[in-house]
Amino acid sequence: MTSQPPPRPAAKSYDGEGIVVGFDSHRCLHAAECVRGLPAVFDVGRRPWVQPDNASADEVAEVIRRCPSGALQYRRTDGMPDEVPDVPTHVSLHADGVLHLRGDLEVATPSGPRRETRVMLCGCGATAATPYCDHSGPCAGHG
Repeated sequence: MTSQPPPRPAAKSYDGEGIVVGFDSHRCLHAAECVRGLPAVFDVGRRPWVQPDNASADEVAEVIRRCPSGALQYRRTDGMPDEVPDVPTHVSLHADGVLHLRGDLEVATPSGPRRETRVMLCGCGATAATPYCDHSGPCAGHG
């Protein structure tokens, strides 16, 4: 009998004026698009590390859309639309074996299907975060 990993904790959320930012640390592969794009909002040396009120909701949303893993998400609370998926869907296989996808996605997970707009999926099959890449398998040497 194989033991199942414990369920993943829910993503943390950070409330701001007009936007709620969600962060799933298990999906973050440290592309650093957030930190480079808006350091006043995303600063790993500060607690909380996400402070959405340090920029406009539009600026925060624009930087979050750069996050390739989908670890950062947002929900607008100011009447503006939430993230709109890319059309057409874009899929690319990177040299490290990670599949990058952007679009209107339904991802099969052990806990059921999830709607996504941006994901990095494991191409080597050795992830602990199935199906999302966590660089724990052979691809770890490429990160």
